[in-house]
Amino acid sequence: MAKARTKSAGAKRKQTRAASAKAASAKAKVTRRAPAVAKARRRSVTASVPPALKVNLPSYDELMQRTDAPAGSAWGLFGNTDELGTINLLTPEVVRLAAAEITKGSVFSLNQPISFPQIAARGPYRHHIILPTGNRGRDDYLDNFYLQGSSQWDALCHVKHPTFGAYNGFQEEELPGNGGTRLGIHNLAERGIAGRGVLVDLARYYETHGRSIDYNSRQVFPLTDVQAALMEQKSPLRPGDILLARIGYTRYLKANPERYNEIVQQTSSREAAIPPMPGIEASRDVLRWLWDNHVAAVATDGVAFEAVPLNLNSDNDVCMHHHLLGLFGMQIGELWELESLADDCAADGRYTFFLTSSPLNVAGGVGSPPNALAIK
Repeated sequence: MAKARTKSAGAKRKQTRAASAKAASAKAKVTRRAPAVAKARRRSVTASVPPALKVNLPSYDELMQRTDAPAGSAWGLFGNTDELGTINLLTPEVVRLAAAEITKGSVFSLNQPISFPQIAARGPYRHHIILPTGNRGRDDYLDNFYLQGSSQWDALCHVKHPTFGAYNGFQEEELPGNGGTRLGIHNLAERGIAGRGVLVDLARYYETHGRSIDYNSRQVFPLTDVQAALMEQKSPLRPGDILLARIGYTRYLKANPERYNEIVQQTSSREAAIPPMPGIEASRDVLRWLWDNHVAAVATDGVAFEAVPLNLNSDNDVCMHHHLLGLFGMQIGELWELESLADDCAADGRYTFFLTSSPLNVAGGVGSPPNALAIK
């Protein structure tokens, strides 16, 4: 894929950023001109980390003062043509220090079978086996294989911000489906993902404290509970961490096949609304917390990182997909397999591990199975 931007795309980028900055300023009702991020006060908000992991980035509140790009965005911080977003926080030093998490050699796959679950009008794949004559080997291929049909990463092209557009101001004609491949999953595949993973076991935290989870409702896990669970686990975040949030949803689906089949039927049409499902609080506070802790990526065993239905049309609430993918450039993982890992973390009291992920190298792919492993 050619990396050089065309002049026309560059001109459109400038126009988009100018319009975005004007809209962001008006919406935030800024009464004075804020300094450009390049000149903004930069600091690391995480104090108790090795000096090698200190990050020189603006705080979230400083991002909200931007006038050179959409307020609250990370556009341009990793380069004007960057397509990796916060994965850039996985520096060689971050990876090297993360390798120290491997102490006992236990390996956990974080991938559901690609047949589970098939919702949102994503029907089951069809697996074809080819048997050559002479019994000299086999070949096979898949039909109807949805790259976001089971455990997955959302590529940055998956969802745009409704006002400002795609991450880093890439234009619609540059994105997959319109002749381009910008922000496709191949960017993650070509780079590879490796770093320190941190599991926040919200399902176990709720069980321990005698609190219930209604998996058939839009139950919201507030940020205060996420922070309390991490504190109770004694697993504070440090820059470059990949945060995995277990809410127990895939466990619930497997234990309740009748409900699972109902959801499959309810979502068999693309026009059908996805039924309510639990997830993390969608708010500015969560955005601030993720950014100021310099989280590299997030994933969950839920259908979406946030509670479903998403806050798509509300001016008062935040849609995490819009802000994480479109403004931060932060990858979102969904429907990951976290049960065995969570059991082991509870058994040994250690909720951090070395995490690797190798998405499929599909040029312009909108998503991919994560092919993720946790190693302790």
